Amino acid sequence: MRQVGVLALQGDVRAHVTTLENLGAAPRKVRQVSDLAGLDGLIIPGGESTTISHLLITSGLRQPLQGLISSGFPVFGTCAGLIMLATDVIDGRVDQWSFGAVDVSVRRNGYGRQIASFESPIVIDGRGTVPGVFIRAPRIERCGPDVSVIATLDHGDGEHPVLVRQGSAWGCSFHPELTSDVLVHGLFLDALQEALR
Repeated sequence: MRQVGVLALQGDVRAHVTTLENLGAAPRKVRQVSDLAGLDGLIIPGGESTTISHLLITSGLRQPLQGLISSGFPVFGTCAGLIMLATDVIDGRVDQWSFGAVDVSVRRNGYGRQIASFESPIVIDGRGTVPGVFIRAPRIERCGPDVSVIATLDHGDGEHPVLVRQGSAWGCSFHPELTSDVLVHGLFLDALQEALR
């Protein structure tokens, strides 16, 4: 059984845990460094990216996680989690930092503030369609050459990536955990299984 951590410092932790359980994985809430031991991968949930980044520092998790991610440890960031994995954050605060695991430029709240939240069907390349829930979602405005685009969205101004992967790091603009569809999490778990072979 795959042991998958969910960073539980702030954000929508419970829905990720439930989705992982529904897929037969063994989720573990990660709040301190010792919680990282024995994990096969980690999900960084949505929430508020500057709050998450501050709590990663105060909890002592920033450096251990940076080391793991830099060494190829599988990680999946949704919404604010995507911001935490990006190499470049547009419109971030002066003290904004990220792990730099996915070579993308993201704009915080790029699809609008809370009042502009919306849902849209997302076609996952070769796999089917999932409901996409966008809440103060980051917009991916640039992808590096090593980034694979798995899904895009046209929100009236052209196609923008909303689900991407670079090596063992995945990033998603929307909230797959807020629906009953488990396809996106399933793709991440499938990648974990491949990495364990």
